[in-house]
Amino acid sequence: MPPIRWDPFRDLLSLQERMNKLFEDSLVRSTSKLGEISQGTWTPVVDILEKEDAIILKAELPGIRLEDVDLQIKDDTLVLKGERRLENDARKENYHRVERSYGTFSRSFTLPGTVDQSGISAKLKDGILEVKLPKARSVETKPIPIEIKK
Repeated sequence: MPPIRWDPFRDLLSLQERMNKLFEDSLVRSTSKLGEISQGTWTPVVDILEKEDAIILKAELPGIRLEDVDLQIKDDTLVLKGERRLENDARKENYHRVERSYGTFSRSFTLPGTVDQSGISAKLKDGILEVKLPKARSVETKPIPIEIKK
């Protein structure tokens, strides 16, 4: 496995995303009345793991249909967008309590240079979207002999 260069700004961006999510969650809960159906932005949770031949991204998308999910690559960035909708036959006054969030979501992930973008695949099963990002074959280095001239 090739060495990975440490980037301190990546850690800062991760911290900023967590803080933004913390404030978003607390503001959404405090501004909506108890039991009120909240429409707006929510963020699905994501796990990212690395295997020898690929990077695997798993996103929880419970209750979301495949046609409501959009997955694209834009400038070395994987963009996951979609929307969780309230069922059409359900009326707001029939609910006693609503704790799930509804509305649009968007997540973006910067792809490392080791990803072969032409081989990316995705599947949605049991509310889990799994995106397989295969690694490009690494070019093996070979020593070049140096001739010493007198």
